[in-house]
Amino acid sequence: MKALSPHTPSNRRKHTRASMVFRNLMLGAFLAFISLSGCVKYSFTGTSIPSEVETLFIPYFDDRSGSGIGSLNQWLYDECFNEFINRSRLRLANSPEEADATLEGVLLSYTNLPFSVSGEETAERNEVTIRVQATMRYAGEDEPVFSSTLTATSTFDIVNNPIEGEREAAQEALNQIAEAMFTQSVSQW
Repeated sequence: MKALSPHTPSNRRKHTRASMVFRNLMLGAFLAFISLSGCVKYSFTGTSIPSEVETLFIPYFDDRSGSGIGSLNQWLYDECFNEFINRSRLRLANSPEEADATLEGVLLSYTNLPFSVSGEETAERNEVTIRVQATMRYAGEDEPVFSSTLTATSTFDIVNNPIEGEREAAQEALNQIAEAMFTQSVSQW
């Protein structure tokens, strides 16, 4: 009896049929996955917010930082609004009584210190460091969704752009803090 070569026409047909069956099964599984994934909650940020949480109240954070920058809490509010309202399906509530959740906190500290020094021992870049205590709670619940102290930094050119540079560095640090708040809160959902 003659041994069949793996390359004979009948073996190639069996191999081709098996490959087609496998490809069809994989295609079917992929299509089933895609069609079922429409039933899962999602958002563009890769996070899932419970359906019962529709509104969020964000009061101005109390500023105990001693920064001397009068608009620091406004900038933090704007950054939180951008993170929680513009990047999710949440709507802003006008009061804690109208909200499903509340995000509140305190600006704890603000420093603006030399970061890099030139050969002449003068500061070339400064670093702004901001610390914020933030807490998010669901309405009517004592246990917070998250509560933590967050710190962020940003540097700026003290020589060529001292005033605007400090403002931009402060806003960048607050942006980092607002992003961290958003990440911490949705990671708990």
